[in-house]
Formats: sequence, C-alpha cells, structure tokens
Amino acid sequence: MATLENDTIVAASETEGVLGRTHRALSIGIVTVVLLIAFEATAVGTAMPVAARELDGVSLYAFAFSGFFTTSLFGMVLAGQWADRSGPLGPVTAGIGSFAAGLVLAGTAGTMWMFIAGRAVQGLGGGLVIVGLYVVVSRAYPERLRPAIMAAFAASWVVPSIVGPLASGAVTEHLGWRWVFLGIPILVVPPLALALPEVRRRAGGPPEGTAPARFDRRRIRLALGISIGAGLLQYAAQDLRPLSLLPAAVGVALLVPSVLGLLPRGTYRAARGLPSVVLLRGISAGSFIAAESFVPLMLVTQRGLSPTLAGLSLAAGGGTWAFGSWLQSRPRVEPYRERLVAGGMVLVAAAVAVAPSVLIQAVPVWTVAVAWAFGCLGMGLVISSTSVLLLQLSAPEEAGTNSAALQISDGLSNALLLAAGGAAFAALGGGAVGHGVVQGAGGSHPAAFAAVFLPMSAVALVGVWVASRLRAPVTSP
Repeated sequence: MATLENDTIVAASETEGVLGRTHRALSIGIVTVVLLIAFEATAVGTAMPVAARELDGVSLYAFAFSGFFTTSLFGMVLAGQWADRSGPLGPVTAGIGSFAAGLVLAGTAGTMWMFIAGRAVQGLGGGLVIVGLYVVVSRAYPERLRPAIMAAFAASWVVPSIVGPLASGAVTEHLGWRWVFLGIPILVVPPLALALPEVRRRAGGPPEGTAPARFDRRRIRLALGISIGAGLLQYAAQDLRPLSLLPAAVGVALLVPSVLGLLPRGTYRAARGLPSVVLLRGISAGSFIAAESFVPLMLVTQRGLSPTLAGLSLAAGGGTWAFGSWLQSRPRVEPYRERLVAGGMVLVAAAVAVAPSVLIQAVPVWTVAVAWAFGCLGMGLVISSTSVLLLQLSAPEEAGTNSAALQISDGLSNALLLAAGGAAFAALGGGAVGHGVVQGAGGSHPAAFAAVFLPMSAVALVGVWVASRLRAPVTSP
C-alpha cells in the first residue's frame, strides 16, 4: 500500500508544475524568501546615497556595496561544502539569520565603517542562502522544472523593483534611511516557517545513494583567502595613497591562488562548458551591478532627483528582467540558448554605455529608465540561463560545489569591479560628490561617473564572446 502511494506521488510529480501539490509549499516558501531579499536589495540601493552622506562616507560609497560581496564569497564556499555534506537546510537557516543581523547592524550604525560592517554580515548570510537555494532546486525539483523555478526567482524581483524604490524613498524622506534596514528582518519569518520543513523533507542530508561528502578544509582556507584578498584590494582601491600598494600586493597574493583553486579549471581562459558558464556569470553580474550601484547617486547628485525618483528610474527593470527569465525557460528556445545569452550581453553592454548620457543636461532623465529596462531584459536572459546550464552540467553530488563556484564568480566579479569603479570614481573627484554640495548644483564631477560606466560596458562586451562557449565540448564515443 505504501509503495503504491509513493508511486502515485512520483507519477504526480512528473506531470505537475512548480505549484502542483508536490512542490507547492516549497516553491511558495523559497520564492517568498527571494522576494524579501529582493525588497532589501532594491530598497538599499535607493537609501544608500542618503545614508552615505549622513554618515560622511561618500568616498567609501562603493565599499558599502563591495563589502557585501566580499564576505558573501566565504559564505558561498562554506554553504557549498555544508550542503554537499548534510543538505541545504543548515546554510539556508544560518544565512537568513546572518542576513537579518546585518540589516540590524547597518540600520543602527553611527559611522560609515560600522555601516559597512553591517553590510559585510549581510553578505555572509547572502552567500549562505543563495548557494543553499541552488542546492534545494537541484535536489528537490526534476530537471524539467528547474528553468521554471529559476524564472520564478527572477519574477519575484518584479514587485520589489516597482514598489521597493517608492517605498524606500518614502521611508527615507519621511522616517529616515535607518528604517529601510530595520523594517525587513521580521518579515522573513513566515516564509521560512513554510519552506524549512519542506527543505528538510525533500533535500535533507547528502544526495540519495551517495555517502556524505568530506568537509574540504582546503577549500575553506581558499575561501578565506579569497575574501581577505578581495577586501584588501577594495581597501587599497578606496585609499589611493602610495602606501595602499602594500595591501594591494598582499591582496593579489592571496586572491590569485585562491581563485584558481576554487573555480573550475579553465575558467579564465573560457574553456568550453562549465568553465565558460561560471566565467560568464561573473562578467555579466559584475559589470551590470557595478554600474547599477552608481545610478541612484548619479541621478541624485548630478540631476537633482529625490531618492524616490532616482530609485524609480530602475523600477521598470524588474519586469523586463522577469520577462527575460521567463523567455529563457520556454522549451522552444533551448536549442538557441547560446544566441539568446549573447543577445542578452549585447543589451547589457548597450544599457551601461547609454546610462551616463544623462550627465549631459540636455538628455532627458528618463533615458536611464529606458536603458536600464533593456539591460535588465538582457540580465534576465543571461543569469537564469547560466543557472540552468550549471545544474545541467553538474552531477548531484557536485551541485553544492559547482553552485558555490558560480556564485563565487558572481560575487568576486561584483567586489573587484566595484572596487575598480570606486577607485576610478574617487580618483576623479567623486568622493566630493554630495559632500557639502546642494543636489544638482555645483561640485559636479561627471567624469567620475563616466569612468565607472564606460569600462563596465566594455567588460560586458567580452561576455558576448564567452556566450559562444557555453556548451560542453562533444567527446567521441
């Protein structure tokens, strides 16, 4: 009788969608967690210019973003090891706790460095959560449903992208930027209560039929090296004094061997298959996020927009990102995935190149909103496709490690390109933007913003070539 019931459940799961009875509770729970993380991300981007100016930390503006990505690198490797050994429940739970603690720390910060510390704690939690959720998808969903659940993750950014900037701007202007951080942690409790029992039941323990993976201490040491190395490089990039060459050199010495040890062999020469998938994820995410982080600051300080309107300039992107992710999930486009991804990278490069045109006063401000909508469409095609391809190219017992590699490429590229952009921004006088300056009047440093956006567009163009190498090489029988 029990066998018949199990067979019925299996048969049902083979025909149901992600919201069918078999996967409904899990899908709603994990997508809601992503939804709340998306609200935080869109809200923080809107509140950040005000927080940086109030804490007298505009010169450290990029560090507030890159600090998040730096600690997330360690969290990603730890989560991959943890999930392969005992399942994704532990890293998801610990990650949400760390993420919430970081929000509280940032929201109560009295100095910019304390604010950055809060963002770093958030990053550790974010690294744990994102890899944990990838392993949940790998373990709990059949391959035919993975593009759909990845599209659902992307779709969960739509409402936050539209409502988040408006809500964050209103809260920032009327209650203060701190409440943007302090108001989110309690909201994550209900979806966790729904998702965690399903994660325990469907994805607990090591993959079925395999022994628990060994905890690779070498990878943990490399993860620590990559985080410390990236942090030192970011510090040196923000300092811009001759003495900063010393921490920069130490950072490179730690970073290079750590990266080579944690990413698939051949990643940085774009070897076909998994290495190129991992490389493209870093190129796309790093170039786009590094540019996007400066959009609200540019609009507030150079065109005099309020934080609410500056945040709303990015709102349409949530819908187009979700549309791109949905488009890549259609079965008919699978044979054309490489072309779709290459087209997505062209859109990203064009959007990043067009955005700084608003530094010319004659260019309408809404140009940024239109450009960013197309850029987000490209990102929806690329990010979801790299996630799907990674799981296709990974054995079940390697899902955690490979998912960690994908997210390391994402986070490391974000951290390094933000550091490079922040250094260029500060070197050209960007640190004075908004410091004792009336919004939109005097003290303008348009070249500082152009030095961030144009190189990031060039990086995105490299991704067009990498997109042609995503399929694994065909081996002879």
